[in-house]
Amino acid sequence: MTREVDTLIIGSGIAGLFTALCAAERGSVALITKSALQESNTRYAQGGIAAVLFDDDEVESHVSDTLSAGAGLCDEEAVRVLCAEGPARVRELIALGVAFDRDGAGLARGLEGAHSKPRVLHAGGDATGAHIESALASALAELHVSITEHATLIDLVAEGDVEGGGGGGVVVGAQFADGDGNRFTVHSRSVVIATGGAGRVYEHTTNPAVATGDGVAAAFRVGAVVRDAEMYQFHPTALALPGDPFLVSEAVRGEGAILRNNHGESFMGRYHPLADLAPRDVVARAIATEMSHQHGKPVVLDATSLGAKLLADRFPSINEQCALRGVKWSTTPVPVTPAAHYWMGGIATDLYGRTNMPGLFAVGEVACTGVHGANRLASNSLLEGIVFGSRAISAIAGDEGRALPTFIADELPRFGGGVLQCEIEELRRLMWENVGLVRDEHGLAVAVKQLAEWTSTDTTVSNMLTVARLITAGAMARLESRGAHYREDFQGLDLRRLKPRRLKLGAPRHFEWVAC
Repeated sequence: MTREVDTLIIGSGIAGLFTALCAAERGSVALITKSALQESNTRYAQGGIAAVLFDDDEVESHVSDTLSAGAGLCDEEAVRVLCAEGPARVRELIALGVAFDRDGAGLARGLEGAHSKPRVLHAGGDATGAHIESALASALAELHVSITEHATLIDLVAEGDVEGGGGGGVVVGAQFADGDGNRFTVHSRSVVIATGGAGRVYEHTTNPAVATGDGVAAAFRVGAVVRDAEMYQFHPTALALPGDPFLVSEAVRGEGAILRNNHGESFMGRYHPLADLAPRDVVARAIATEMSHQHGKPVVLDATSLGAKLLADRFPSINEQCALRGVKWSTTPVPVTPAAHYWMGGIATDLYGRTNMPGLFAVGEVACTGVHGANRLASNSLLEGIVFGSRAISAIAGDEGRALPTFIADELPRFGGGVLQCEIEELRRLMWENVGLVRDEHGLAVAVKQLAEWTSTDTTVSNMLTVARLITAGAMARLESRGAHYREDFQGLDLRRLKPRRLKLGAPRHFEWVAC
């Protein structure tokens, strides 16, 4: 079966839904998603969305905080676009019915890690992502958009060949399989990938089951450049209690909760001047260090000083999860551990979501716009989805007529064809132990060798293998520690590794891969 539309959007998180709303004003739209419409990383986003909406705040301050958190790897132009255009996009969310929390007559705002001022909006306390996704889905239901749920992306459809495009061509659609395994193809003038991240390649993650890197893997197969794959952010605080990992937002620490080791000591002051509000990568590694000193036992997050009412009102989802697991966190500190959370790398794009492949766009976590650099600033991810989703549709509609970006791509080391059937849990464990929070040459070499030996006929597992190889290749190539990428054998920054690209000459080197 074949369908035709003007714009095909793959994925239904905030980036996919917002992009679909923008696209619906300009032609026919099909939105196809792997699970239920509202099942994505966005649904589980607790922290909020950051934007300069208050008189005592400035865009330049938001820019500075974002660049600082990015550890010298951000694209400053992209950061300025994000911070300058973000407020208007957030106001559009409000107009679409997102009921952000209010404090008296105005919007309530919170302070989160590495922000110099409180500028983070929340909805439903710690249920921000779910509230945003619900409002966007409701708005989309009023429009003539074709929505297909429970359909797996098999491959992108490309025609011809584009010089310098990595062996691909013009992307003209995508092939999917429905829940019964029946395949169908959607042809379109433009394809927008908004499939989110790939946290499920790690044993411990805050991501739902759909986050397996399908969009990045499919784009890479047809010749799209993938950039900064090694930059995976590990959230410092996931509940270390029976059951699937559950995120404990850093907004809890923003309200005054404190991390303590098994001696009851508040330890973060030893690692960073901002203590418990330090950037995520610093906090995550500090926790890992403290855990190593206590034989792997998790540290605890002490929120008892905040009181039961504030915790229940401000963090209802976390409150519920603690109760379901038999813990009353208003009186008892809860055990926490780091977990894979957010991918700063992804499909390389320009400031309008364009990839190096004509017809192919990427927005949201699946894209690498350069706004996050080596470490995402808290609550910038939801903002990125709406800012660059809107921009992508402007480019598709011809409002922005610049040429496709030119990317410099390194050749991906060849991993081999693989002969052993990959078991998904083995893959996740390998990535966690060897390409996780702390890396070194030996562990990465072990991962490279094993990943080269594995293969899979399952679409999802094959995609996870592709993503795992890209992450590992980037981690092996980056001989320094920067942001979320931490090499025990290279703990300093390597400022000699310079490479001109869309960033200014002299920017720290980005590692970009293209299929060979």
